[in-house]
Amino acid sequence: MLQHTMTKRKTLIIGFFGIALGLCIGTMLKNYLALEIVKRCSLRPTNLKTPAEIIGLREEDTIQNSQRNLVFVGVMTAKSFLEGRARAVYDTWGKEVPGRMAFFSSEGSYSEDLPVVGLKNVDDRYPPQKKSFMMLYYMYEHYIDRFEWFIRADDDVYMEPDKLERFLRSIDSSKPQFIGQAGKGNSEEFGLLSLEFDENFCMGGPGVILSSETLRRVAPHIPSCLKNLYSTHEDVEVGRCVQKFAGIPCTWNYEMQYILRHNSSGRNAYTGKLKRKEIHNAITLHPIKQAPLMYRLHSYVQGLKAEEMRQESLLLHRDIKRMANYLEVPDESTYMMPSVSPESDSTKRHFQDHNILGISPELNKFVPGSTDDLLDWSFIARSLYSASSANPKQKIDSAMREGLEDAITEVMENINNYSRQRGRVIEFRELLYGYHRLDALHGQDMILDLLLIYKKYRGKKMTVPVRRHLYVQRAFTGIFVKEVDEDFYNVTLQQSLLGSLFQNGMARLSSHFTMPSGLLSPSQDKIVFVLPIAGRLGTFERFLRTYERVCVRGEQHCDLLVVIFGSPDELADHLQLLHDLHARHVYQQVNWIQRSSAFSRGVALDVAARSSYIRQEDIILFIDVDMVFEVETLQRVRMHTQRGKQVYLPIVFSQYDPQRRSGGAGESEDEGETPRIDDERGYFRQFGFGICAIYKSDILDEDINGFDKDITGWGLEDVKFLEKIVRVGTRQRGFLANTAELAMDYNEAAEQWRRLSVFRAPDPTLVHVYHDISCDVQLDAPQYNMCLGTKANSLGSTRLMEQLFHSSPENVHFAAEFNRQKQQQQQQQAR
Repeated sequence: MLQHTMTKRKTLIIGFFGIALGLCIGTMLKNYLALEIVKRCSLRPTNLKTPAEIIGLREEDTIQNSQRNLVFVGVMTAKSFLEGRARAVYDTWGKEVPGRMAFFSSEGSYSEDLPVVGLKNVDDRYPPQKKSFMMLYYMYEHYIDRFEWFIRADDDVYMEPDKLERFLRSIDSSKPQFIGQAGKGNSEEFGLLSLEFDENFCMGGPGVILSSETLRRVAPHIPSCLKNLYSTHEDVEVGRCVQKFAGIPCTWNYEMQYILRHNSSGRNAYTGKLKRKEIHNAITLHPIKQAPLMYRLHSYVQGLKAEEMRQESLLLHRDIKRMANYLEVPDESTYMMPSVSPESDSTKRHFQDHNILGISPELNKFVPGSTDDLLDWSFIARSLYSASSANPKQKIDSAMREGLEDAITEVMENINNYSRQRGRVIEFRELLYGYHRLDALHGQDMILDLLLIYKKYRGKKMTVPVRRHLYVQRAFTGIFVKEVDEDFYNVTLQQSLLGSLFQNGMARLSSHFTMPSGLLSPSQDKIVFVLPIAGRLGTFERFLRTYERVCVRGEQHCDLLVVIFGSPDELADHLQLLHDLHARHVYQQVNWIQRSSAFSRGVALDVAARSSYIRQEDIILFIDVDMVFEVETLQRVRMHTQRGKQVYLPIVFSQYDPQRRSGGAGESEDEGETPRIDDERGYFRQFGFGICAIYKSDILDEDINGFDKDITGWGLEDVKFLEKIVRVGTRQRGFLANTAELAMDYNEAAEQWRRLSVFRAPDPTLVHVYHDISCDVQLDAPQYNMCLGTKANSLGSTRLMEQLFHSSPENVHFAAEFNRQKQQQQQQQAR
């Protein structure tokens, strides 16, 4: 009895304890569920929109009545990438998709202006098997009957919507299709993906395309596929699921690796040159790991589209012109000109005249009125030979080289368009020579002699070198004119001149009186003239007069620092001129550094740049004693020199020998008068870099570190200095490449780097006055050759040299005899 009572009491105690424990657990679960509900309500604002509203799909839009219901693109992304990669995708190609798109991310993901779907019970962990399958299921559940095609894409892929639309409209979407770049894994994964010998998968990176029928067959079985994963690769598992339930593999097609392009360079992909065949031909490009690279690629593709549109407009003009001939419409009829009324003056040629733009490609578009109107042909070989240039033989510049490469590449692509069907391919090997000319009205004409290799690989195989002449005409399209009320550059220059006068005046007054702070605007940066000099007293005196007139009396906020070479006896007159200038303007900084060593321009400029006479925030203008300049010169220096960003190397106008031009009589110009600028009086010295404007803080950069002091005598120090600047400028390209390799905080630090670019432009107010050049034979060979080249270029214009040469019968006879002997030698060598 006692034992029974104890057992009953024990049972009651255990029961009450169980009830209490159950109540506690129930209360905790209730509170937890309540918190979860609140949490989900606060983290799922996308639930306020329906799936159709998220992507902007109207109820009446169907496959039958809308062109924008062709394809739905689902882009897998993560919360951390929504404002980076995802936004770049949406801003570039996303808005041009021939259908709709949405970004699929983890639960709770949201964006105000991006179509984002936060998948329920999905996180951002990698590999994203669940995210990929649930995205496909979401497409099936909400959009299966609204689109013909569905694409699974990553947020680091670029698509060309126009090419995508043409491709998809050429395929039957009512049949099961599983399109992508087929793969079976790399060599390290062989046998580890559990694929049968006849199974494959579509690589997820460059995009996977499914027809609506394929998604309809696969989607109901996605829960089963998720429960039976054999690898960590989500694209492999999607391919396995499609193979099992849709009964189709990924397309085994060789061309898919070029249409849906995956670049194996990884994070360095598409950081270099974009003008490549793979970019021109592909529908998708993968991977693009940083948003700036996505915008860069999109800009390049848009440029290609603009070129295609301009070409189409030319073809339309030619069609109009051809039809006008068939209809016997007179050329002067204004009815064939858009935007021109029949009452307008028909004698005025309209910019969009079909009589100009509609002419078929030919070399006789331009009809000269006289021999003076004839267009010169330039000869292209390893160098460019042009009669219109002061230097007939020139290096082929980057623009010309790029234009030749573009023309040849486009022609070769057209030639090989049907190479596979014809069983042959033609390869370009070398440009042997060519000719080109530029017609300002019609475009550029080129005649190119190409060395090609003909390869036949079907039937009787052969490889044969062939030469062909290529006739190319790159026609101009219509002229588009944008009218503005004022000349922006001149207005800006005038405003800067007036502002300079006002600021300098206020600064002078403030040095003697207390001025209100509101009247004193931040002063412009000081320009310090650095002038190396040895001898040449008369030229030095002329330079000081120019400096006094423009800089001192013009109150241009400038200092002068002269580096003088010579013994004390030789420098007495030079120093007296400097003392006199300083005495006339006691508040003006006129400084000098004496050097008793042999003259070296590099040493002079380096010593001056490191001196205490120049502050870190000052602009240094390295100048020669033969230069004359104006106030506009200083304004251009301040406008084009940017601290930590840009160095200004003006292209100066160099005068020819006036004695030869005037037949020995000589010409005189007033010192205050601006020298005349024309082709017979001089030339713009494109290859001279001695005149340079740069901030002191930039020239002392550790990668520049001043001038090369090992060069003595004349020349070459400016070329070496320019090479240093160009090396620093390459940091800009390195920065772009590094955006794909490092984190975003690296970009913020890299923005603080000094990346100097070089700005060059002709300055008609900066004139190098002619003087006799004497080249010292003791100079090193490169310096001596540069000196001789400058001396030859300064003798006179090409027209004058031609007249002088032909005016002497002895010269003509010598040239004829020289050419005859050279021809005989060539004939003997050929035998």
